[in-house]
Amino acid sequence: MKGVIFNLLEAVVVSEHGPDVWDALLERSGASGSYSTIGSYPDEELLAIVDAASAVTGASVPALLRWFGERAIPRLRGRYPDFFTGHARTEPFLRSLNDVIHAEVRKLYPGAEVPVFDFDSTEGGDLIVVYHSSKKLCALAEGMILGAASTFGERAAIEQLRCMLRGDDACHFVCGFTPSSSHG
Repeated sequence: MKGVIFNLLEAVVVSEHGPDVWDALLERSGASGSYSTIGSYPDEELLAIVDAASAVTGASVPALLRWFGERAIPRLRGRYPDFFTGHARTEPFLRSLNDVIHAEVRKLYPGAEVPVFDFDSTEGGDLIVVYHSSKKLCALAEGMILGAASTFGERAAIEQLRCMLRGDDACHFVCGFTPSSSHG
């Protein structure tokens, strides 16, 4: 996993809980805590940090990954505003993941293993997002969808119909987006 993800996790934890909590998670997990944005680190190290947070808070690992994903998106937007430019809504942004955003991620971070998404629509107009990744971090992807919706002034209703963690070949999310009442 690229160091930028570890950097984002640190920023989220420190921002919401302080540097002492981050240091305690590193100590409890045995993680190094020294991450270069362009460096690559074992996925297990990120999961060890999340497991440590789960042990301390009692929150489930999927809940913590969703929390992190949701809070990481505004920071990603701050670091990489061009990824968000030209999108007024969540759905077109998500549909740009494979061809625009992840293509740029591979340029910025050679060797980055990014998930692949397939998209479709339900008869009712909701977006079907199919997530493929050997990392099986579907809860993180779901959190990032929630964070993207919030960033675009929308509320997301997400139902996960299939999950790789339950033995399916991919994770399938049905996503409905409505304007957030706080954004008019």
